Amino acid sequence: MSLVQTAEYSDEELADLNREFEHLPASKIIQWAVDSFAPHLSLSASMNDAVLIDLAVKVHPAIEVVFIDTGYHFPETLETVEMVRRRYGLNLRMMTVPHHDEELWKVDPENCCSAVKVGQLDRALEGKAAWMSGLRREEAATRGQAPIVARDLRGLVKVNPLATWTQADVAGYIADHDVIVNPLQAQGYLSIGCQPCTHLPTDPNDPRSGRWVGSNKTECGLHD
Repeated sequence: MSLVQTAEYSDEELADLNREFEHLPASKIIQWAVDSFAPHLSLSASMNDAVLIDLAVKVHPAIEVVFIDTGYHFPETLETVEMVRRRYGLNLRMMTVPHHDEELWKVDPENCCSAVKVGQLDRALEGKAAWMSGLRREEAATRGQAPIVARDLRGLVKVNPLATWTQADVAGYIADHDVIVNPLQAQGYLSIGCQPCTHLPTDPNDPRSGRWVGSNKTECGLHD
């Protein structure tokens, strides 16, 4: 990884900031990330909605937004990417997965995400010091203790500005700011990933219960 000139934080300092950020609005957290790490900062987007993008471009219009085109996305998701790109004049970096002769999700479902998603995110984050995601604690029990800021397995600083937001917070922001939403949400899809592994929720109280139905898998590995 190339050397970058950014703010440096110890794990102890990040832990202190994490406690402080519990009580700050998302816009202030994003401003800290931009001040500390831009231009060596990326935002990883799933395109369920554009809430984090809307917040981030108001702070830093040129922020790099990464979308991983796995080759397995719903057409509606790819349409959402284009709508968001046009609305914000987005500095969008599409990470396109090379074509595979075999459908990885069929022949090796356990390793498909690591080969397709995680590998592309690793490539996108080369040379970066930090990245942001729209992960929220309320989305799943596996995310209930997610920090707002911490160091990831790559050694980069990972920032989750929306970690404390509820679904009501998200819906309110979307309504107040006319934020683009993936049209699949209107069909009942509350957590949207690759088409083969995304179904309607099996539990109305668990937005991610439609992901990887029939397996023990709960996360794709992007947020480790």
